[in-house]
Amino acid sequence: MKEYELKYGCNPNQKPAKVFTQEGELPIKILNGRPGYINLLDALNAWQLVKELKQATGLPAATSFKHVSPAGAAVGIPLSDVERQIYWIADDMKLSPLANAYARARGADRMSSYGDFIALSDVCDIATAKIIQNEFSDGIIAPSYDPEALEILTAKKKGAYCIIQIETDYIPTPVERKNVFGITFEQGRNEVVINDELFENIVTYNKNLSEQAKLDLTIAMVTLKYTQSNSVCYAKGGQAIGIGAGQQSRIHCTRLAGQKADNWFLRQHPKVLNLSFKEQIKRADRDNSIDIYISDDYMDILADGIWESVFTTKPEIFTREERKVWLEHMTDVSLASDAYFPFGDNIIRAHKSGVKYIAQPGGSIRDDNVIETCDKYNMVMCFTGIRLFHH
Repeated sequence: MKEYELKYGCNPNQKPAKVFTQEGELPIKILNGRPGYINLLDALNAWQLVKELKQATGLPAATSFKHVSPAGAAVGIPLSDVERQIYWIADDMKLSPLANAYARARGADRMSSYGDFIALSDVCDIATAKIIQNEFSDGIIAPSYDPEALEILTAKKKGAYCIIQIETDYIPTPVERKNVFGITFEQGRNEVVINDELFENIVTYNKNLSEQAKLDLTIAMVTLKYTQSNSVCYAKGGQAIGIGAGQQSRIHCTRLAGQKADNWFLRQHPKVLNLSFKEQIKRADRDNSIDIYISDDYMDILADGIWESVFTTKPEIFTREERKVWLEHMTDVSLASDAYFPFGDNIIRAHKSGVKYIAQPGGSIRDDNVIETCDKYNMVMCFTGIRLFHH
């Protein structure tokens, strides 16, 4: 197939729309459903992310994509009991490494992952398909599918779930082009390789960069490579836990991603784990209720006449002071940035979310202030010399 006709472009009024190759065949096969313009943008960016993450770490990888940026990305590290609970994975459900990766990718920011497009680095197995079966998702791209897994997925969305198979040996042309306002832009593909060598230039007093931190920084940097800029990514335990995408100001990006990381950790508080939801409440409504409960707007869900429709018993208020105390236990978080930090305020905000390890390009005229701020908090920071803007 050299060309695939789309229903429309980004919006219904943008017609005609299609994807095609100048040379050779398209490297994708539509196994089920009909992908849209944005679906394919998500799918192709997401596939590149998981392919590179697998190459960089040697572990199965998954990502949850929304509007051409990842909402989550992770590798196949087993879930803890608490992680199973916050990701809605049953205690008796057997998980493969790939299923662990997707559970993490989907679960890190469940609000943003709602209606995601999924990419898997490996053959989609039954365990992974069973997780996807229970989530609201637009589609998936993977190298291939176990027959039973494919049967599970094709049943989603009343048989309309989008399933794409991609050729793993496909090599894109080294030059990229796109048209904007009738003008063609051209650039070489971003072929930079993310590996441990990027973390060797440690510029802080503390130079103790753990192996786990290297893994998490790798995940964060590969994630940023396919996140709309400006972007920063917080990572911990083999997964992204907070991604800030497309912000004009880096400090706003750091704050946005930091709040997402905080929410990920707040969901592990006993008060949240013990919320008594009514049985008929859908997952999306549970996720939204939790998001409100752990915020300063908690009365929007706890007010009389409202909580009764969600919970069997009225939850206690999760106070700001309780949240602050809990967040003080979040440690050993890694943070990567797609461009240099211009001021130390980014480091101060990162410290509030337990960041200990940082990777950034360096090169700001205020590098000395940024390094000094890291030293104040005994952080480890390396200058990678690599900018990862993506548009």
